[in-house]
Amino acid sequence: MSRPKITIVTPSFNQAQFLEQTICSVLDQKYSNIEYLIIDGGSTDGSVEIIKKYERHLTYWESIKDRGQSHAINKGLQMATGDVFNWLNSDDYYSADALSTVAASFDDPSVRAVLGRSRIFEHPDRTIKISAGTDVYPGNLAKTVGWARIDQPETFFRLSAYRKVGALNESLHFLMDREWWIRYLVNFGPHDTVAIPDVLVNFRQHALSKTTRQQAGFEQELIRITSSLGMACGYPNIHQMFEIDQLGISYYFTDVQKEQLRAAVSYAILFLAEYFYYYRNDTRKAKLFLNNLAKSDLSAEDVKLHRKLQVRVNFLPPLLRKFYHKFS
Repeated sequence: MSRPKITIVTPSFNQAQFLEQTICSVLDQKYSNIEYLIIDGGSTDGSVEIIKKYERHLTYWESIKDRGQSHAINKGLQMATGDVFNWLNSDDYYSADALSTVAASFDDPSVRAVLGRSRIFEHPDRTIKISAGTDVYPGNLAKTVGWARIDQPETFFRLSAYRKVGALNESLHFLMDREWWIRYLVNFGPHDTVAIPDVLVNFRQHALSKTTRQQAGFEQELIRITSSLGMACGYPNIHQMFEIDQLGISYYFTDVQKEQLRAAVSYAILFLAEYFYYYRNDTRKAKLFLNNLAKSDLSAEDVKLHRKLQVRVNFLPPLLRKFYHKFS
C-alpha cells in the first residue's frame, strides 16, 4: 500500500530567527512522501536567504507581499497535490517522526481527520504543557461546533476536505482555523476523525507571537464568528446580544443545517459568557449572553454548567472568580 502524500504549507513573514528550525523539522522527517511549500510575504529580515539555503529540497517557495497569513496558506493549498494537508507556522516545528505517525493514521481510508497533540513551550525551550488536542464531543455535534476549539498545528485533514469545505476566510487573521473547522463540521460532522496521543508539534509562545500580543484580535473574531452563525440561523435575540452588527461573515445553510446549528450557537454563546466573565471581567456581557441563550439546546450536564456560571455572575465577588474557575 502506498503511503499518502502529505502537503505542508509554511506561511512566513519576518520570522528569520525561528524559520530555519521550522524548515529543518519538515525536511528531516523520516517520512519521504512530503510536498513542502513556503509562502513568504516579502520578508526583509534574512528569511529569504534561509529559504534559498534549502530551496532544492522544497516543492515551491515564493517571497511576495500578500494579504496576510490566511491568504498565504490559501495560496499554498491551492497548489497542493497531496492526499493530506496541514500548515506549519514559521515559529513552530514538528517532532521527529510526526509525519510518519500521521500517515499511518490515514492508512484507514475512512479517516478524514487526525487529531494529535502538541508540546506548548515558552521560548527558548521551557515546556509549559502538553495540549489536549482538538475537541470532539462524540454524539454531540452542537457542542463540537459551538465550542469549536481546534488545535490547528496538530490537526491534519484530507486535502479533499479542503476542496469541499473551501478556502480559509481571508478576512480573518487570528481564528481562520476555528472558522474553517466549523465549516468542516457542518459538511462532515465529527465522524471519521481519529484522536491520537502522539505529540506531533512543538508550539512556541514568544513575545512577538499573535497568541501573546494580540488577544483583542482573537476576541473580535470570536464575536464575529458567533454572531454571524447566529444571524445565519435566525437565532433569537442575536442582535440584542451583540448590540451591533459585528461585521458578519456570510453563511448559507440549508433549513436542516440551520436547525442543527441553532443548538451549536447556544453552546458558542455559553462559551462567550465564560470567556467574558473569567478572562475579561465583564459581568455585563456575561449576563447578557447567559440570559438570552436557549438553555433547552444544551445537554443536561451543560445546563448545570450554565446554572453554576449564572450563580457566579450574579453573586461571586470579582476577586474570587479566577480562583473558583481554576479549581472547580
